Amino acid sequence: MNLTSTTIAGCFLGKLFFAEDERGRFVKTYDSTSFASFGLPTDWREDFYSSSRRSVIRGMHFQTPPHDHEKFVYCIQGTVLDVVLDLRKGSPTFGQHFSIEMSAEHGLALIIPKGLAHGFLALSEHVLMGYKSTTTHVPDHDSGIHWDSFGFDWRGGSEHIVSPRDRALPAFADFVSPF
Repeated sequence: MNLTSTTIAGCFLGKLFFAEDERGRFVKTYDSTSFASFGLPTDWREDFYSSSRRSVIRGMHFQTPPHDHEKFVYCIQGTVLDVVLDLRKGSPTFGQHFSIEMSAEHGLALIIPKGLAHGFLALSEHVLMGYKSTTTHVPDHDSGIHWDSFGFDWRGGSEHIVSPRDRALPAFADFVSPF
């Protein structure tokens, strides 16, 4: 896997390995040796995927300490606009966001450190996103920031599909960071 830094401290963009021929595509999403060589997590505790349709926004989600976690996210099918927001008080990039268009075709992934909120906008009709996390999901520590409260342009507006839970999350300006 090739890794490059993003504009957010400790957040990396990865290029997944894939081979393609007349049969289709073979993709390696994770390699512990590569991750370890970059000092990245290799002890993943849970693995999820989500299915979304065009215009769905999922985010901006994270878990609070002591159950905060690193995440590894990648697009299995379709195309998304993937977004992270730095919530770490001592970080030089606190309050800043980074976004990238990710697709199954391009094989990009994000390695997201603790203290970042994560979300995405589904740009294609059918999207599958894969996630790995270094801690297990603990509902009492599941949290988030309101998706449109930190100055990010989500490409559109009223047509977005957002869950009632995500609509009720606090604004970034009202959030007191535990990170």
